[in-house]
Amino acid sequence: MVSVGIEAINVFGGTAYLDVGQLAQHRQLDTTRFENLLMKEKAVALPYEDPVTYGVNAAKPIVDSLSEKEKDRIELLITCTESGIDFGKSMSTYIHHYLGLNRNCRLFELKQACYSGTAGFQMAINFILSQSSPGAKALVIATDISRFMVADAGEALSVDWSFAEPSGGAGAVAILVSESPYVFQVDVGANGYYGYEVMDTCRPIPDSEAGDSDLSLSSYLDCCEQAFLEYQKRVTGVDYEKTFQYLAFHTPFGGMVKGAHRSMMRKMLKAKPPQIEEDFEQRVMPGMKYCQRVGNIMGATIFLSLASTIDQGRFDSPKRIGCFSYGSGCCSEFYSGVVTAQGQEYQRRFRLEDQLNERFQLSMDEYEALLRGSGAVKFGTRNVKLDFQFIPGALVSCKGKERLYLREIREFHREYEWIS
Repeated sequence: MVSVGIEAINVFGGTAYLDVGQLAQHRQLDTTRFENLLMKEKAVALPYEDPVTYGVNAAKPIVDSLSEKEKDRIELLITCTESGIDFGKSMSTYIHHYLGLNRNCRLFELKQACYSGTAGFQMAINFILSQSSPGAKALVIATDISRFMVADAGEALSVDWSFAEPSGGAGAVAILVSESPYVFQVDVGANGYYGYEVMDTCRPIPDSEAGDSDLSLSSYLDCCEQAFLEYQKRVTGVDYEKTFQYLAFHTPFGGMVKGAHRSMMRKMLKAKPPQIEEDFEQRVMPGMKYCQRVGNIMGATIFLSLASTIDQGRFDSPKRIGCFSYGSGCCSEFYSGVVTAQGQEYQRRFRLEDQLNERFQLSMDEYEALLRGSGAVKFGTRNVKLDFQFIPGALVSCKGKERLYLREIREFHREYEWIS
């Protein structure tokens, strides 16, 4: 059997971000409850940023690192999102065009809430394993934005959006999957999946969300346990503590992950609080560093956690990372792979932490202005021209970096422009 996994992974955490501590103070949120979110910053989409620009800006450094021959072997492009811009036309067509990929390529889009990134990743893994086109590569791009055009919720679907706002982010993760898993070699066949119908969170109309936060938490915890137990059935000798040197979780917010890990440690190991806290700091916290600075980016969040683990972990010897992916509605999966010191070094060339450090920090006034104008570009917008000077300092902060931004929508067709 051929080796398979991640050849390269890159994150785009937006052009601008907001300090969520300032947001919590501005919204007069309960301090104790807010601290339980374990959030620091959130990426905020500018009016001229959309899921296409996020996806392209995440993938371009990977594509640019390939030779023309290698680039032409990308034969599968999957976009994974719950922020689609058209009921029929896939955003993968735009992304394919602006990345300049070979036209002999399958392009399509997947939607399954926050599980979509894993769905695309597993499809890409199996495409490579099938050997239907030996040497081919697959590009999986999970991209999502939150603009907080929130619909009024009814009795059955209610959520405390004042606490969802600090954790709702915007961003994309691009993953190159191939027979050369330099960064993350997948444990083939080591997969536990679990899903059922539940109305925990949803997007009943294109640009707004509704949900039941308590139901969402209980479903997440249930799926985390059951997906792992299924993984354990399929892989001999698996131990939650000893088999995985690190754990990467889908991270709606850090407190949810901490609760899930605590629950797993109690159920699987009968662990006491001091042991649980120490284990969380060692095995889980490295994967939360970037999530704390970007926020929940839906289908991309598990891979944001994985990228953070690879960058922030210690890989003096090969180490296994267990990954838990969850998507509302719901579907979940537990899977794993191995990272080496060479893989970490190879991955660090994308300087993910530096990218996050270089973003433009929004003031509360600028953030509020963005919220007031958040309806300028939404699902079904027919004609609009975007003002790149809406927040003047934002583009100045990324001067010299070639980035794609949305210039105009003309008769529903989105037109983009490279700016450096």
